[in-house]
Amino acid sequence: MIYIAVDLGASSGRVLIGNKNATTIEFQEVHRFPNKIVEKNNIFYWDIDYLISEVLNGLQIVKKLGHNKCYLGIDTWAVDYVLLDSEGNRLRDILSYRNMTDKTIDKVNTKISKDIIYNKTGISFMPFNTLFQLYEDDKDLLSKTHSILLIPDYIGFRLTDNAVTERTNASTTQLLNISTKDWDQDLLKILSIKQSQFPKLVEPGFILGKLKNENFPEYDLPNCSLISIASHDTASAVVATPGISENWAFLSSGTWSLLGIEIKKFINTSKAQKNNYTNEYGFDKTTRFLKNIIGLWVLQEIKRCAPIDYTFSELESEAKKEKNFSQFINLNDSRFLNPKNMILEIQNYCMETNQAVPSTIGELANAVFSNLSIIYSIAISELQTITNKNIDLLHIVGGGAYNDYLNKLTADLSGKTVLAGPTEASAIGNFIVQMISTGVIKNLKEGRNIIRNSFEIKEYTPSNIDRDEIIRNFKEVTKYE
Repeated sequence: MIYIAVDLGASSGRVLIGNKNATTIEFQEVHRFPNKIVEKNNIFYWDIDYLISEVLNGLQIVKKLGHNKCYLGIDTWAVDYVLLDSEGNRLRDILSYRNMTDKTIDKVNTKISKDIIYNKTGISFMPFNTLFQLYEDDKDLLSKTHSILLIPDYIGFRLTDNAVTERTNASTTQLLNISTKDWDQDLLKILSIKQSQFPKLVEPGFILGKLKNENFPEYDLPNCSLISIASHDTASAVVATPGISENWAFLSSGTWSLLGIEIKKFINTSKAQKNNYTNEYGFDKTTRFLKNIIGLWVLQEIKRCAPIDYTFSELESEAKKEKNFSQFINLNDSRFLNPKNMILEIQNYCMETNQAVPSTIGELANAVFSNLSIIYSIAISELQTITNKNIDLLHIVGGGAYNDYLNKLTADLSGKTVLAGPTEASAIGNFIVQMISTGVIKNLKEGRNIIRNSFEIKEYTPSNIDRDEIIRNFKEVTKYE
């Protein structure tokens, strides 16, 4: 049986073909395309029609390669949503989470406290959470809305005419109640939204339906059955994390960095809230207890703003030439979420904090790698304190697993052994859930064993450095709490 994974990220999307042999999974990328935010009148949007057209182009390629029968799963970024009328038509273009600021959190907290929200949802406070986006949304438009769909569910709806809300992604909205595992009525009331405006919640592995080829007569498409996999790309990436001991943590490293552990319960304690840890639903009724850390987005933006078009490998090479930890920068500061020029923003931060200002591309890249490794190390220490669990191994998956330099810095600063790979984790997790859903793989444990057999896992051991002093200096300069 052939499986198709559609993996959409903030900067690119791709369509991949996968299948299972006796003890391994194989896949190939058949179509890749760029993705970017579109700006109109200082408001940021996603071009969803373009993305769907590229998905269909990819499916055409699948059929041209001789595959006329397949399963299909879609994973994307979280929190953003689509407003539909009763006929299934969009009521406006899709807003991007990068429009949001911290101010909305304060507005919502005048109506309901942070403590109550966290106790209800277990979700950390990020300005772009769906809760805060909906709070700022046009109330007249929301009153006319028949259905609210998250991005992967909307693409699935467009392809099948069937609408659902997949639970792993729904949990990122900060609107699901930990106790009831359903939409929280108090929070919906504050937003003036009805539960009926969300399609039914389904678990990952739900068979969504057949691709409606007749809706796209201009495309020559295969016969596909769509499966609602763990549709938040981080949920899929964690499925593909080949944990090999009891005491492992994951770092899904890409545009964002999601660092945490997989557990069977929620942790919504005051200590977890204070350190901004979040409880997201995972596959097989697990919980991803994690911290959302800004990731290689900063490097992507430095690359975009640089006068020369460097490759990412060139940025890594230039960074290696510089002295590590020459600047201490809290990259989680909201000022780095979507500045007009990331290079200037970093330089201004260093000037404001009386530090050496990075000017060359190597100094800028080194500043990103050095400070990400520090932030990762702090997060691991926090995890151990909150969970009373010692972490022996850190599994880095996703595109960031390619970065030898950052992986080694992370091992050095955390004092943990780092295992890097697989790099295509979201797509692999997408395939694994499809295969479990269709009975080709028995369960998650078997899936992870197959992943270990299929892909190279690279090991990094920590060097003996004065990590405590580096972290202490970072906290002093950045006022990190």
